[in-house]
Amino acid sequence: MHAATIPRTRDVVLIGGGHAHALLLRRWGMNPLAGARLTLINPGPTAPYTGMLPGHIAGHYAREALDIDLVKLARHAGARLILGQAEGIDRAAGRVHVPGRAPVAYDFASLDIGITSDLPELPGFAENAVPAKPLAGYADRWARFVEDVAAGRAAPRVVIIGGGVAGVELALASAHRLRQASSRRPEVTVLEAADRALSGLGRGARRALLCHLDRLEVELRTGITVASVEPDAVTLADGTAIAAGLVVGASGARPHGWLPATGLDLTDGYVTVDATLRSVNDQAVFAVGDCAHMRETPRPRAGVFAVRQAPVLHDNLRAALTGRRLRRYRPQRDFLKLISTGGKGAVADKWGIRLDGAWLWRLKDRIDRKFMRRLGELTPMPAPAAPRRATEGVTEALHGGRPVCGGCGAKLGSDALSEALAGLPAPARADLRRGAGDDAAVIDLPGGGAQVISTDHLRGFTEDPWLMARVTAIHALGDVWAMGAAPQAGLATVILPPLAPRLQARTLAEVMDAASAVFRAAGADVAGGHSSQGAEMTLGFTVTGLTDGPVLTKGGARPGDALVLTKPIGTGTVLAAEMALAARGEDVAACWAAMARPQDAAAARLAPVAHAMTDVTGFGLAGHVLEMLDASGCAGVLELGSVPFLPGAIDLAARGEHSTLAPENRAAALPRMTMPEGALDDPRVALVFDPQTAGGLLAAVPGERAMAVLADLHDCGAEAAIIGRIEDGPPRLTLLTG
Repeated sequence: MHAATIPRTRDVVLIGGGHAHALLLRRWGMNPLAGARLTLINPGPTAPYTGMLPGHIAGHYAREALDIDLVKLARHAGARLILGQAEGIDRAAGRVHVPGRAPVAYDFASLDIGITSDLPELPGFAENAVPAKPLAGYADRWARFVEDVAAGRAAPRVVIIGGGVAGVELALASAHRLRQASSRRPEVTVLEAADRALSGLGRGARRALLCHLDRLEVELRTGITVASVEPDAVTLADGTAIAAGLVVGASGARPHGWLPATGLDLTDGYVTVDATLRSVNDQAVFAVGDCAHMRETPRPRAGVFAVRQAPVLHDNLRAALTGRRLRRYRPQRDFLKLISTGGKGAVADKWGIRLDGAWLWRLKDRIDRKFMRRLGELTPMPAPAAPRRATEGVTEALHGGRPVCGGCGAKLGSDALSEALAGLPAPARADLRRGAGDDAAVIDLPGGGAQVISTDHLRGFTEDPWLMARVTAIHALGDVWAMGAAPQAGLATVILPPLAPRLQARTLAEVMDAASAVFRAAGADVAGGHSSQGAEMTLGFTVTGLTDGPVLTKGGARPGDALVLTKPIGTGTVLAAEMALAARGEDVAACWAAMARPQDAAAARLAPVAHAMTDVTGFGLAGHVLEMLDASGCAGVLELGSVPFLPGAIDLAARGEHSTLAPENRAAALPRMTMPEGALDDPRVALVFDPQTAGGLLAAVPGERAMAVLADLHDCGAEAAIIGRIEDGPPRLTLLTG
């Protein structure tokens, strides 16, 4: 049986993108378990590798070098990635709570959420300081601080609360970097509550690190009680104030505050697990990394244990899913600690001996880079190959070996659709107007006004049914918004991949939760729908809208009008690149966010003033501008320098990434376009043919009102821009690349 036809029967939810879960995703993708549906929940599209943080703070690594790309790992593993912060587990119902979306059901769950080093009890800490963990916020705050120091806007003064290994290592890195960024002598101070700093290290390593603190003129103060953190200082219990431009909390690990409400057995706030990494009081929940406490073999919190737990967690989840016996995790008693010393040097701690020097930095650097390569060098999904014997045209129909895209990238080209629609007879009903808007019909109502009706569907571009449903609903409502109508109702068409009945119910619940939220926010309701099972997920909505006045169509643009676009373009290219493991996770997340942004507020501001409007979807920006020009009998100018693009889209286009529909869009539009010689080599030009999923509204507004309209759109949060104009002449599009 082909893998795609095997129904999925169990849900495994990974909560947190820590090192163990990242390694598990890599292993899972190399040998997926038939019948299992894997989900990862994490606040962002990347997870930082903590081992390289001091090197980043010191300026040896770029920020991107620390990022474990969870979007790529999820695609590699065939898992869905939910971008959100888990805030609770209902163990009785088997659900994980993520704010802003439907609960995520699980049969087995695993926690790898790390720790935090914030100090909520310390007055002023939350407002005026940053914890060293979670790492992402600290790294971003540090980058801004270094920029301010280099520009002379901030003094190079740093106070680090906590004199353990983490605090001292970050202090050395900070002092090294600030010496490079500023001509002023850095003032870095480490405050330790105990009478002795670095008490957890061997004698040789401790002595070496104290020497490095002296070398970089870092002040270490022990036996200190911090009373409060002010905007520009740390106040001690004796009233002493230490000036600070940046205050960092590194005074020890703290578990996340929502864990006690789960009812899981905790040890000092950490999830207590047995030798198989299972919770001691819930056989459906596992925990690894710093958020877990190993009851039988307690160990200090260190990334090396999470890395070595990964294969055991992988095997035990598979064993739990298949009813087999679980294996035990046996942690090593000791491990080599390599602690960086600011510059490209390091100190080793093992067996109490003193090892110090640049060669240890090189060893640490090799270990860290090897770890990141393991998680970054992934094989993209292979495209279907043509059979050895096949009819002519099969190879070409397989899109040159590229997998078929999701979203609007999977749609048919405009030529095929136009030919099919041309064969339809004229409407027999007098109250029906077909072709008055983008893929929409208009029904005149007896009492005046009109009802707009449209339908649209999307092939799955993500494994997350909730996100798919939200984007699809917004995409389908685009025709109603573009015609100046108020959304009224929607009917869902849901095709699910093979799933066991209870997973079908879970998936449909997520789909309807997301769709209902979108329609309700737009003033409409989901009235019902139909569902079936197929090879893959496809979601669609038939939508209706009402208008009291004239319907706004594509035909009506006038010479002198300005062309306004309400969203950046590039979704087709980013989604295609994501399938090929070629897009950065952060760029994919930005693409998802853009698609998931409704257009009701923008439509409300454009409809009263626009002469013509449409939504930019499958035929790309150029194709939809040409549709407007055809319907209006005018010429148009598109100013490429004013078009907004999604993050990463231009770079991906320059590398040749594109959706499967883009070549057809280009072939259909190019004969009717004028552009400078050599313009086709510009990657931005490729993006005007890019099919858009849940794209922005394109409106022709009076030129004299364009700036005011643009200001209104910015006020409502739209990433809008004036991208061109309407001119006299036959329908043809001039592209300016300046």
